Amino acid sequence: MGWFRGNNKGGRMRFAMMGMVLGLVSGVWAEVTIHVAPNAPAGGDGRRRSPYATLEQARDHIRAARKEGLIARDEPVTVLLEPGVHTLTQSFELTREDGGSEAAPVVYRAAKRGRARLRGGLTLPADAFQPVTNGAVLNRLDPAVREHIRVCDLTSRVPGGFEPFKNAYSGTPAAPWLYHNRKPLTLARWPNADAPQGGWAGFTKAVETGKPIPDSPDPALRKPRPGSFEFADPRPARWNLEEGVWLMGYWTHDWSGEVIRIASYDPDKKVIALAAPHGYGIAAGTWGSAVRRFFALNLMEELDAPGEWYLDRTSKQLYVYPEGETEEGGEWVLATLTQPMLAVSDAAHIRVLDLAFEYSHCAGVVIILKNSEQVEVAGCVVANHAGSGISVSGRANTVRSCDLYQLGKAGLSLNGGDRKKLIAAKNLAVNNHIHHYGLFQRTYAAGIALGGCGQIARNNCIHDAPHNAVLYGGNEHLLELNEVYRVVMETGDAGAFYTGRDWTSQGNVLRHNFVHTLGRGDAKHVNTMGFYLDDCDCGDRIEGNVFWRAGRAIMIGGGRDNPVINNLIVECPIGLHIDSRGMTWKYWNNTNDPNWRLDAKAQEFDYRNPPWSVRYPKLASIMDECPREPLNNPARRNVFVDCVDTCSFGGKVMDLLHKMELEDNLIVNTVGTNRVGKLREGINKGFRTVSGTPDKPFDPGFEDAPNGNFALRRNARLFTELPAFERIPFERIGLYTDTFRRKLPRR
Repeated sequence: MGWFRGNNKGGRMRFAMMGMVLGLVSGVWAEVTIHVAPNAPAGGDGRRRSPYATLEQARDHIRAARKEGLIARDEPVTVLLEPGVHTLTQSFELTREDGGSEAAPVVYRAAKRGRARLRGGLTLPADAFQPVTNGAVLNRLDPAVREHIRVCDLTSRVPGGFEPFKNAYSGTPAAPWLYHNRKPLTLARWPNADAPQGGWAGFTKAVETGKPIPDSPDPALRKPRPGSFEFADPRPARWNLEEGVWLMGYWTHDWSGEVIRIASYDPDKKVIALAAPHGYGIAAGTWGSAVRRFFALNLMEELDAPGEWYLDRTSKQLYVYPEGETEEGGEWVLATLTQPMLAVSDAAHIRVLDLAFEYSHCAGVVIILKNSEQVEVAGCVVANHAGSGISVSGRANTVRSCDLYQLGKAGLSLNGGDRKKLIAAKNLAVNNHIHHYGLFQRTYAAGIALGGCGQIARNNCIHDAPHNAVLYGGNEHLLELNEVYRVVMETGDAGAFYTGRDWTSQGNVLRHNFVHTLGRGDAKHVNTMGFYLDDCDCGDRIEGNVFWRAGRAIMIGGGRDNPVINNLIVECPIGLHIDSRGMTWKYWNNTNDPNWRLDAKAQEFDYRNPPWSVRYPKLASIMDECPREPLNNPARRNVFVDCVDTCSFGGKVMDLLHKMELEDNLIVNTVGTNRVGKLREGINKGFRTVSGTPDKPFDPGFEDAPNGNFALRRNARLFTELPAFERIPFERIGLYTDTFRRKLPRR
């Protein structure tokens, strides 16, 4: 590199061959600062007035300088990204050699907060969109919208061809995707998103379910087959099936969506046949509505609403119906990058601050921290991507005060630690705002997912998603002070917080979270849950949480050792549900089903011996103590305010009432009507009811319940009625301001 060192009165000054001064110190290393600017001319050396053009140049500069001894491992290094759009055509990778030390991390940050934008797409000028003049195309469009449609010729802008859609997919579709003014547009669809029934069409009768028949003498019937169904609406007759039309549907279960291509349509019989099988079959039986939902996508004929687009992948013509008064104006971006924007592997002591990661079509994750240690991502924006946001594995990594939104899959995930040895990873997700995710993978793509051992999710705000907010499994995670709302809005048999079907998922603590304003499922079933401990899940502690209009607030699906302590449950259809599915379902501990091998999965962790037997003594003896019964689920000091049903004890739970620990629970019926506060007949212990009247309502003492503030006043009557109830730190729940988050978003 041509660097050299020189002495200067006991200090040391480092110069590049061109004379660039990097630092002047007395007895300690000075911070090295390297500048990167978008569209910088070639030949830069990293100085402010001669910046590098790419992050790779800055990273390679640091690597080379360290090899030559010009930058020490314990010397602070900062890479400053100047304002503007930094275009990425491949992943920016950092590895073990790119880290720093605890006292001197390597920092990548924006020179001005939020002004350095990393982009994985093609910016299209507004004047590239022109009126459509092709008569054949105009004839396919609704006459009412023809004058509004614009076309952009991508022939010279995008080299090569476009990958076709697969016959079936459940996550990210083939690239690219179009964005306008930092929002994803809608691939032309029917019904439109703002149509009645939430933009869904429906059917009830399957001609061929395609569901496997395991005991069939015909080998072909033992495998999944493409299904078909009757659909009375003649709309499909308008569509060009040769070009390809896909249906996004909840084909049997509301928690299992998939996009499948139409193989054929019979207009006489009104039958749509699909081109690929769905694992659960088509209308093959479900807990929920008999009407199965779908919408069609990728149809030029349905390009009829502002904000919709369509790409002719053969001719490379991009069509759009612009929205808003400016129509063709604003910023147009075609997301094309199919790799992670940032990949940090086996590295330590790196900080990524105040950067905006925008626009990619990666099917995986935008930012990957793999097997890393003490890496921090803070104050960053991760928005408008087809995949998930941030994935963390390793130890003591932090994602702090970031905004993640408009994502095709999940928000962020934390993993790491050692489950067999019960060693915590202590990865932390704190003060993050995660919303409008699951745009493509609409189920089991959570705002935050936790696995492994000992992750922490604290003070996050998660909202506006079709399915889960938090999805967790593993051991000894702490989920506290999070606010969750408007999730599980599109799906049924789903929970805002969800875990299940595992005895070994022990030691997790869910405390002081606020869950509210959830979807409610269909009219016949309350199949949306606040906390959903599904299929015999065991060993979680649910304490001091607030639920408001949250479906079945707490659902324990046949599991045990799940204390429910000091929770506040307001205006929920069902407050607490406990059932006995372990006693009645044939699947229980089924050794032929890998998902239901409850004892076998526990044996993999040697759960009868230390450290598991010491940490979880009740689990160690589970097979000796009526393992199918939902025992040791104490419910104490919970308050149920205007819930329709206070408790729903399903199956054989009532027969076990003498074994259940129900103590000091309070039912509040604020105006004394008979529509709320019901308690199943036969529950004769552990609950006390207080009521008001229409003229003199019972006031529990909330600060502002109509507006969702359930902090209790100092002299709240609830404390008089239930002195053992402990104050919940409601004012500390959710986002807070800090160095990176200067302003809180409106709810």
